[in-house]
Amino acid sequence: MKKLKIGIIGCGNISSIYMENCQKFDHLDLVACADLDEQRAQSQAARYGVPNAYSVEELLADPEIQLIINLTIPKAHATVCIQALEAGKHIYTEKPLAVTREEGRHILETAKKYNLLVGSAPDTFLGAGIQTAIHLIEKGEIGTPIGASAFMIGRGTEHWHPDPAFFYDIGGGPMFDMGPYYLTALVALLGPIEKISGSTRISYQNRTVTSEPKAGTIINVQTPTHISGVIDFISGAIGTITTSFDAMGGSSLPPIEIYGSEGTLLVPDPNTFGGPVRIRKKDEKEFIEIPLSKGYAQNSRGLGVADMVKAILNGEKYRANGELAYHVLEAMHAFHDSSDNGTHYRMESTCEKPEPLV
Repeated sequence: MKKLKIGIIGCGNISSIYMENCQKFDHLDLVACADLDEQRAQSQAARYGVPNAYSVEELLADPEIQLIINLTIPKAHATVCIQALEAGKHIYTEKPLAVTREEGRHILETAKKYNLLVGSAPDTFLGAGIQTAIHLIEKGEIGTPIGASAFMIGRGTEHWHPDPAFFYDIGGGPMFDMGPYYLTALVALLGPIEKISGSTRISYQNRTVTSEPKAGTIINVQTPTHISGVIDFISGAIGTITTSFDAMGGSSLPPIEIYGSEGTLLVPDPNTFGGPVRIRKKDEKEFIEIPLSKGYAQNSRGLGVADMVKAILNGEKYRANGELAYHVLEAMHAFHDSSDNGTHYRMESTCEKPEPLV
């Protein structure tokens, strides 16, 4: 079987699941990792049997590595992506694609210049839960999709994350942290977006870290932490979304619901790969759970990388691609722009609705 040699830049919390899962796909050959903290790279390499722990410069210079997985913090995404592309390597980055739209466009333009591919998390929409929901919609089980609602409402990251300050910096906040999961899922379910309206606020100017090892640290909040908006899809469906770090009592709202002419579909948490998926037809009294009809119900982060590598090796399309990631990046900014300007934001980008994962 043909394999592609892969390197990872960024050996923080999220790297563990990527290192574990990359080794489950026969066509991925994870050969190196790197981090600004070289000791952390060495530790992760030893833990997951990665052959080489490099400096970032060494990894970029290795001619055998053909694709880099970028797991750095959001502010560094664009810089590392451009470095990788200029080194002649395909790039797959954690979400979001970049912090600004200008950076996102620069990544896509650079990839085009060098005839390389860009992929981006989240790839959770490729999991069994959302893929089963897509299958039900395409079978017509809820008729024509009319509307959707999405809720990601919690009390913030300072209560559990070991170093949560970046969540409250520019490029952070609930929309840029969790919005990619929800918006990517909605685009996978309903297609690309036409226009957006939004309202945003910073509810607490300062947050106190209660998690270790930085308990007691005060974070000055630089980005909106409660965002609500309306999404008009090109298909005609209308969605609503709220993302919040400000609900100190939590929430009981469902993650995603799709409303159709013949029924309602309850879609699982788009930050997971599994279920449950539930449906209620218009003449039925209760929701029934639908068995997952697709694979990858467990934590399969890296599935988007595997799909992308197949495309590189075989000349196929891949689903968690740069155009989708940029469309979602623009949409996240659109909620903020709409709120700031008091107008609808009409999307400049579009993308293909990702093909279902066979």
